[in-house]
Amino acid sequence: MSEIQSGTGRRRLGDPFQKFIKFFTSGSALLMIATAVAVVWANVDHDSYHHFWHSPFGISSEIFNVEMGLMHWINDGLMAIFFFVVGLEIKREFLAGELSSFKQASLPIFAAIGGMVVPIILYFAFGFEGMAAKGWGIPMATDIAFSLGILSLLGKRVPLALKVFLTALAIVDDLGAVLVIALFYGGDLNWTYLMIAGILLIVLTVANLRNIQDLKIYTFLGFIIWYLFLQSGVDGPGSGLHATIAGVLIAFTIPARPKVHVNEFLARIKSGLTRFDSVPKSENERVLTDDQLYAINEVEYSVKKVQSPLQFIEHQFHGFISMFVLPVFALANAGVTIIHHGEGNGEVFTSLSIAIAFSLVFGKGIGITFFSWLAVRLGIAVKPKRSSWLSFLGLAFLGGIGFTMSIFIASLGFKGSPELLNQAKIGIFVGSIVAGLFGFYLLKYSLKKDEESKPMTLR
Repeated sequence: MSEIQSGTGRRRLGDPFQKFIKFFTSGSALLMIATAVAVVWANVDHDSYHHFWHSPFGISSEIFNVEMGLMHWINDGLMAIFFFVVGLEIKREFLAGELSSFKQASLPIFAAIGGMVVPIILYFAFGFEGMAAKGWGIPMATDIAFSLGILSLLGKRVPLALKVFLTALAIVDDLGAVLVIALFYGGDLNWTYLMIAGILLIVLTVANLRNIQDLKIYTFLGFIIWYLFLQSGVDGPGSGLHATIAGVLIAFTIPARPKVHVNEFLARIKSGLTRFDSVPKSENERVLTDDQLYAINEVEYSVKKVQSPLQFIEHQFHGFISMFVLPVFALANAGVTIIHHGEGNGEVFTSLSIAIAFSLVFGKGIGITFFSWLAVRLGIAVKPKRSSWLSFLGLAFLGGIGFTMSIFIASLGFKGSPELLNQAKIGIFVGSIVAGLFGFYLLKYSLKKDEESKPMTLR
């Protein structure tokens, strides 16, 4: 993290991270609006809300046939795209980002582990049995869109090192959520489908190793892999290994090496422009010569291939994820029934709601801060300069904003119990709001204190 304190590190990391944060924070407003609409809709007309999102929709051809409710299309389809982008981010960070070396990665990795382990321990401490016990994965999640959105409200007062830390922590947290979903929230599996999907993943891995960058191949085989994961349940679509896992695995096969190396790029561009300018011009100014067309093609090839497929796709999809996928997911899943219109709905704010809210707020706050302190104390990691532990506690509370990721895990864990799912959503809402408020005001106070403690410098 020390490199981030230097001017060179700030210039190198500033632009991509500011752009990354801008994408997600720009979608935070839509996410909040979609959530508010879902809650109002679910309480004004509960039946129409649930009828609409569970209405069947099918796609069929000679090769495949899939029919699911709209909510399943969103949770199994659109969220597979979301996790595909998450997988790209994880791969990029491990190859060339803040997780590319142990020294850089140790602090956010330890913090993320603490932010997953402690909330789970607190949840189990409530002693749930039966289906309620399956909700242990809910408070371990962090919503990167909302957490970065709250952080952005503090503006330039937040050091880049802390923004990088929270982003890296959320990415590791997403990886943990993916593993938990894959290992603990799947149903009975059809191993034939998964074996075929595994073979196709090997094919894509070999294509990556051979530096084959034709995205049509990855798209076509990726869709088949997603379909096989979707059908991997013995009881039909969505009942096996969750299809969103396919998105992450496919992302890991996307090539991260550009065809044109960065060091060669400028020379190739100059060569192409020089050739374009030096060849004899056509008599008709509206028509280019063959040599000019060749020079243009050379420049165009260099421009396209200096960016790896991984970076290209990630750049193209960020806006789609933050401005469409997550708001639509919230609209379909955030409809919490607070006002009961009939009998038999039971209580909403129960011990389950309290457990989830408590685990999100205090589990994340304690877990992230303590494990970060422990990593620094053991000499495994280095804390960013001029950042107090109070600021880290504020970031830790922001990590307790589970929202979309927590709702997603809750929808898997409580698939067969609408009442428990509704109670879980209440807990997620309350916990995320409290964690966000704690984090915001604590950071606001601590960052001011950090600035006041900086040594005076002569100008």
